Amino acid sequence: MSAPLHLTRACIHLDRLSHNLLLLQQLVGSRPMWPAIKANAYGHGSEIVARHLLALGYDTLCVAHVSEAVALREAGLKARILLLSATLPEHCEAIVDCGCEPAVCTPEMLEALAAEAHRSARQVSIHVMVDTGMGRIGIAPEEAESFLARCCALPELRLRGLMSHFPRADESDKTFSCEQIEKFRELAVLAESCGVETCHLANSAAILDLPESYFDAVRPGIAIYGLRPSAQIANPLVDHLQPVLEWKTRITLLKEVPGGVGLSYGHAFHTSRPSLIATLPVGYGDGLSRNLSNNLEVLVRGIRCPQVGRITMDQSLIDVTVLRGRVELGDEVVIIGRQGEEEIFADELAGKLGTINYEIVSAIAARVPRIRQTTNNG
Repeated sequence: MSAPLHLTRACIHLDRLSHNLLLLQQLVGSRPMWPAIKANAYGHGSEIVARHLLALGYDTLCVAHVSEAVALREAGLKARILLLSATLPEHCEAIVDCGCEPAVCTPEMLEALAAEAHRSARQVSIHVMVDTGMGRIGIAPEEAESFLARCCALPELRLRGLMSHFPRADESDKTFSCEQIEKFRELAVLAESCGVETCHLANSAAILDLPESYFDAVRPGIAIYGLRPSAQIANPLVDHLQPVLEWKTRITLLKEVPGGVGLSYGHAFHTSRPSLIATLPVGYGDGLSRNLSNNLEVLVRGIRCPQVGRITMDQSLIDVTVLRGRVELGDEVVIIGRQGEEEIFADELAGKLGTINYEIVSAIAARVPRIRQTTNNG
């Protein structure tokens, strides 16, 4: 079947992805970049993004969970896969079987991985996670020496990396992040003496603002998708990133409604005048937050039109009265992206919800098809 049956879709501009990667690669030089494609590539479609990354020559991809690694393997992806989140011994069989490289920070995982690797007659590459200030996962820095020694005592394990993560690199005040870098630098010297191959720390914000954090490899995430890590990033290069995702739908019904009529559940909106109302096949079941109800604009024929009434699971309403006589059934509607001279960014939706752009794009549901785009014409 040539056309997606769901009229709502996420258009993924692969040329923009290439553009963003090139900008970031120019910053880090010859250091390897290990792009993060967790959470369905931040909502952009993990398989689409992964295949494009591999075609560009990137050979290491970062995911959050074992299930994401297994899905990539089942799709035929041959990349090295780094697991960023802590996991449990019960997942060791899947980890070894799909050949991914887990972040490890507990003795239980070390022993379980070594036992499964021995049973499978394989060697497992691991990355020791150190908590330098994120407070999420990782061994304490003072435990690094003994933990690395324990790793070295297990021949089934290969010490592929030492890693940590920034909690505040996207803030204008870099004091805490600089302290982390110095702490990690000391740990890197220790790690190298133990045979660790690659020390890696930098995320998108650090790549942009903290070049001293690059070490041996970097792990870009949100920036490769053309989105700002935060509004506080100082590097002017951030203004040249291009959003990879556009979120679009189409009008399925046009209806003239008198003034004073309540619309959608609870009648949280009433028309103030005779209005032309359009129905869209997109709702919170597609990732369009119900909390955006009556606080959202979309683009129709290059004009901003307000969303009205409560957003429901599968449908929502917009007021297109301003386009009466020009709007038609089936017209394209842009939720995120450019149409004509107007553009709506994920950050705009995030601001209305009091959240971050990461959440907006990552929340786009799996039932919304991701469509490859290779031209940069918006």
